[in-house]
Amino acid sequence: MNEFKLKLLSKTGNESFARSCVSAFCLELNPTLEEINDVKTAVSEAVTNCIVHAYNSQEGKYIDLSVRIENGKVEIIIEDEGCGIEDVEKAIQPFYTTKPDQERSGMGFTLIKTFMDKVDIISQKDKGTKVIMQKEFKKE
Repeated sequence: MNEFKLKLLSKTGNESFARSCVSAFCLELNPTLEEINDVKTAVSEAVTNCIVHAYNSQEGKYIDLSVRIENGKVEIIIEDEGCGIEDVEKAIQPFYTTKPDQERSGMGFTLIKTFMDKVDIISQKDKGTKVIMQKEFKKE
């Protein structure tokens, strides 16, 4: 078992930092290029959702990231204390966005669910959102 925790400011540039940290940490699982790209995309989408939707692009707010590797699986938890999601079932539908005026595609949760093996979204309005993602790496 191995794990790390990171607290990031809700700045756009930190999305790529989070993606890089998680993908580098997963290297001990000897992932394929496809597997590592899947993880990077899912982390990017989840962190971007925190910045753009939870915090409405306000800097100075925090995003908590924790990653745990155990038995060939990675579990990634990305959590904010933002506005929360009023209707999670609606929010995970393809093309749904709360920011249509900003040309958002509404595909964030769809991509996360496509690239990860298991995704749980726990959210409370005005309290924040926790996205728990898991991926099992294939042994060659």
